[in-house]
Amino acid sequence: MSKHSETTSANPPAHGHGGHTDQAPERKPISAGKALAGLVCIVLAMIVLAVTGILPRIHAQSALERKTIDLARPAVIVAPPTPGKPLVDLVLPGNVTAYTDSPIYSRTPGYLMHWYYDIGAHVKKGALLAVISTPEVDQQLAQARAQLKTAEANAKNAKIQSDRYNSLIGSHAVSQENTDILNYQAQSTAAQVASAQANVQQLEALTSFEKIYAPFDGVVTARNIDIGQLINVGAGNELFHMQAVSTLRVYVSVPQVYSDSAKVGESVDLTFPEHPGKHYTGKVVRTAQAIDPATRTLLVEVDVANPKGELLAGTLAQAHFKVAPVGNVFVLPVSALIFRAAGLQVGTVKSGVAHLVTVTIGQDDGRTVQVNTGLNKDDLVIQDPPDALVDGERVRVLTPDEVAAAARGGI
Repeated sequence: MSKHSETTSANPPAHGHGGHTDQAPERKPISAGKALAGLVCIVLAMIVLAVTGILPRIHAQSALERKTIDLARPAVIVAPPTPGKPLVDLVLPGNVTAYTDSPIYSRTPGYLMHWYYDIGAHVKKGALLAVISTPEVDQQLAQARAQLKTAEANAKNAKIQSDRYNSLIGSHAVSQENTDILNYQAQSTAAQVASAQANVQQLEALTSFEKIYAPFDGVVTARNIDIGQLINVGAGNELFHMQAVSTLRVYVSVPQVYSDSAKVGESVDLTFPEHPGKHYTGKVVRTAQAIDPATRTLLVEVDVANPKGELLAGTLAQAHFKVAPVGNVFVLPVSALIFRAAGLQVGTVKSGVAHLVTVTIGQDDGRTVQVNTGLNKDDLVIQDPPDALVDGERVRVLTPDEVAAAARGGI
């Protein structure tokens, strides 16, 4: 038997078509448990992928948005207000004026003959300042005196005639009509005498104004005339200007909030720029007793003695009033104030939110300002607030380290 035959005998042919001798392996069906386990593995893999990949990116994006929003908020520096002192040296500007200030005019027309005092001269009351030549007034006075004599003569004659007729009326030697006429003439001429006397007195008064006298003790501060100049009557032609400077008046406008501290009789220290280091003592002598509605201030007059003439009228003084703060007074830098149409305000921060508070101020020295109303001791006031700051806006308060870094230029 051949080898091929042996092989055929040992491996009988399989059933089927095609004469293939190899038989395919039998496949077992996949159970439902294994399918579910595979699905769970896929879901877990997706979750792990999301946790390790997508969610960190989402968190990073959210953190970036929060950081951007946080950085977009205005960064501010806050500080509590400084409590005010119990007694304040309120310094206010004062206008210094002469105790008496008077322009001197002429009451009679004419030409200037002489003047005797120039500017800066100290004169006593009644001192002769100038002499005016008034020839026209002198002639009018002479004429008026002559008219007075004529009127007196006529009145005397009328009086004699009236007395004569009155003595004869009882004997019926004269008529009643003629007697009454003479009586009326006597009264009329007497009135003419009174009129002539008044005219003479008026012209005598005008001639007395030919000499210009000082009306009070003081200093001649202006001379506006010279010899030969035509002098007109009235306020249009000032001859001299005088000021009484032995005592000066200092007028100070005290803010309404401190008006109660300006009491009559209180002493006030006065300083002058032209006298550095020197202090002068004045006294409150009167107040206006009314608040000026335009400035909300009380006008106060402080008198200061000036026996040596060191102080000059027309200068500016600094009046130092000792006043007590009104209410809870706090001191802020001027840079913390906000000037807007709503009034004077400051910005405060509470829970990261800015609030604009309306305040009233007292003393202002140019560097710091006293706040009388609107603040509490626990408030955090924004220093140098941004121009665009609005009420209710969220802000970012800088920490002390950030403030120090900003001061060094690190922010």
